[in-house]
Amino acid sequence: MNRLLALLALLFSLTAHASDYAAREDVQAFIAEMQARHGFDDAHLTALFDQTQSIPLVLKAIAPPTDPGIRSWQIYRQRFIEPRRIAAGLEFWRKHKATLAKAQALFGVPAEIIVAIIGIETFYGRYLGRFDTFAALATLAFDYPPRAELFRRELEALLLLARDEQRAPDSYRSSYAGAIGLPQFLPSSIRAYAVDFDRNGHIDLTRSPADAIGSVANFLKEHGWENGGPVAVKVGAGGTVTESLISEGIKPVRFPAEMAAFGIEIPANAPDAPAALIDLVTPDAPIEYWLGYRNFYVITRYNRSSFYAMAVFQFAQALKARQ
Repeated sequence: MNRLLALLALLFSLTAHASDYAAREDVQAFIAEMQARHGFDDAHLTALFDQTQSIPLVLKAIAPPTDPGIRSWQIYRQRFIEPRRIAAGLEFWRKHKATLAKAQALFGVPAEIIVAIIGIETFYGRYLGRFDTFAALATLAFDYPPRAELFRRELEALLLLARDEQRAPDSYRSSYAGAIGLPQFLPSSIRAYAVDFDRNGHIDLTRSPADAIGSVANFLKEHGWENGGPVAVKVGAGGTVTESLISEGIKPVRFPAEMAAFGIEIPANAPDAPAALIDLVTPDAPIEYWLGYRNFYVITRYNRSSFYAMAVFQFAQALKARQ
């Protein structure tokens, strides 16, 4: 019995603890700003923060690894492009075929890209996150200095979203970083890009696949998706000149012919459009090099990682090939 009590106490301490947020000067400054800028009732916000607990598990989840080592593209890829997720993606596509076709026609984003993003983000709703969104964002906004400014903006967006939707701010559930629903939108993205695609009068990214589909497509379109444009093409590369191109970043600025002058082996099927050189590193294996075009860059606006964008692209290809 004593062991059980000790275990329960440990689990509680890892999950949440009293924070005294309402008494903190930085929180009071945030409350005053919300009152001045948006007309929120300061007493109501003070009461909300007074009952909010910080979440140590959130801080543990967001902290960088103590020994990051070398990231592996192949390991990352295998997490998402595997039989179970492909089967689930094909079923999601079959079930929502008409909605996906409508989104593709309206926004110009291929159905397979939309299906791939939702599959990678939440495995089609299996992993939505179970954190209290307000508490998670408060924890990151006031107890995680490296990204406090970002998460204070998201906390502000959540309060505005809750007011727009006439919901209690602490009624939302999300990932540890405050990402909500099937497409894992942060509150600011919900306010800016989410759409009522099922036209039932309100947006619900958690229970409405149609709203999730339309919102993903709208997000990509608003960030510059080119209808019918290329995403990525594999190339050959090597030597020291490659590093100078990699260091230019993932924004597409050079035409393939320019890269060929740097020793990049451009295949005949490579579209003649601005691209960036993308390196996908796997320890003890040759580096994969790709041209990332405008649409590849747009996917990185969803998640700013070349690994993520390439996983979306290749997962989408795998799904389309099985249609």
